[in-house]
Amino acid sequence: MSRVMNFNAGPAALPLPALERARDELVDFAGSGMSVMEHSHRGKEYEKVHDEAIALLRELLGVPAGYEVLFLQGGASQMFAQIPMNLLAEGAVADHVVTGAWGEKAFSEAKLVAALAGADVRIASSTGTGEGKEKSYVRVPLPSEVNATPRAAFLHVTSNETIHGVEFEVDPSRPFPKAGAPLVADMSSDFLWRKLDVSRFGLVYAGAQKNIGPSGVVVVIASQEIIGKGRKDIPKIFQLRTAAENRSLYNTPPTFGIYMIRNVLSWLKGQGGLAAIEQRNRAKAAKLYAVIDANAGFYRSPVEKQSRSVMNVVFRLPSEAQEEAFVAEAKKRGMVGLKGHRSVGGIRVSLYNAVEPAWVDALCSFMQEFTKRG
Repeated sequence: MSRVMNFNAGPAALPLPALERARDELVDFAGSGMSVMEHSHRGKEYEKVHDEAIALLRELLGVPAGYEVLFLQGGASQMFAQIPMNLLAEGAVADHVVTGAWGEKAFSEAKLVAALAGADVRIASSTGTGEGKEKSYVRVPLPSEVNATPRAAFLHVTSNETIHGVEFEVDPSRPFPKAGAPLVADMSSDFLWRKLDVSRFGLVYAGAQKNIGPSGVVVVIASQEIIGKGRKDIPKIFQLRTAAENRSLYNTPPTFGIYMIRNVLSWLKGQGGLAAIEQRNRAKAAKLYAVIDANAGFYRSPVEKQSRSVMNVVFRLPSEAQEEAFVAEAKKRGMVGLKGHRSVGGIRVSLYNAVEPAWVDALCSFMQEFTKRG
C-alpha cells in the first residue's frame, strides 16, 4: 500500500506507528478476544487505556496540580457554547480576542448564550480588516491592543487560526494576552506542537482531529477553580464539573477515539516529547516559509511574519488558475490537502506533528520547480 503525503487541515495526518498499533490490536485487544471498540467503558481493559491517556497528557504538558484533564464530545464548536454556559452568570461579562474565522464563531456562540443568561460578551481586540467576503486576518494583536474588561469572567483567544494561518506566541512580540480574567484558549489546531505553561490559562480546549487523534473527541484542561465556579442550573451533561467528577466517564465516551489519543501520545513521548517535536515543527515551517519568501514574486504569504503560523502555512499564487494547477499537479505527486479553505481560497499547508519532514522537503522541491513554469 502506498500512503500519500497528507497536508490536510483536519481531520489530519496521524502518526503511522499509532495507526499500525491500532491495526495490530484492532480485532483482539490485549488478549481479551475482542476489539477495544467492543469493551465496556466501565471495564478494566478500557479504563486502563483511558487512565493512560490522561497520564500521558499530564506528563507531556506538565499539567500542574489543581487542573483536570477531560475528554468530551461535540468538538471545539460545542465548547464555543459550553464554556459561556458554564462561566457566564447573570450580569457577568466575558471578553474575546478575534483573530480569524474560528474566533468569530466562538464570539457569535457566546453572544447567544450571554443573551439567554442576562450576561454580556465583548470584543477586547479584533485584527480583522474589511467586510464580508473581503474581510481578512493577517496577524494577532500586540499586547497593547487588547482592551480587557476589568473583572471579566474570562478572556477567550484562538491560539492558532487554521483558516487564516495566524498564531499567537510564535514570535516574542506577539504573546498571549495578559488580563485579570482567566485566559481561555481554543487550541484545536496547535495543541501539543510545543511546550506550554498550563498555569497561564484557566482553560484550554482542543478538537482532537489535528495533532491529538481522530475526530470525535475534544480535550479540555481546566483549573479546578474554574470548574468549581461553573453554573449548576444548566443540564448536567454540559457542566464541566460532571466530567471532572466522573473522570470523563459520566456517560459512554468515544472510547476508540480516546484509545487512538493514547496511541498518538505514546508516539509523541517516544519522539522525545514536546521539546523535540517543537524543534521539528519549527524546522519544517522555516523551510517552507523560506521557499515562499525566496520566490516572493510568485508565492505570496498574506500573514505578517511575527504572526505566521507554524501549523498552517497559507499563501497565494499569482492567479486562481495557477493555484488550481498547483493543487492538481501536487496531487499527482502524492501530496494531498493543499487547497485553501473555501472561504479564503489560495493554498494551505498544514504541518501538524505527524507530517514528516521528508514530505515538506518534497513539497518545497515541487514549489521551486513550479515557479519556473510561471
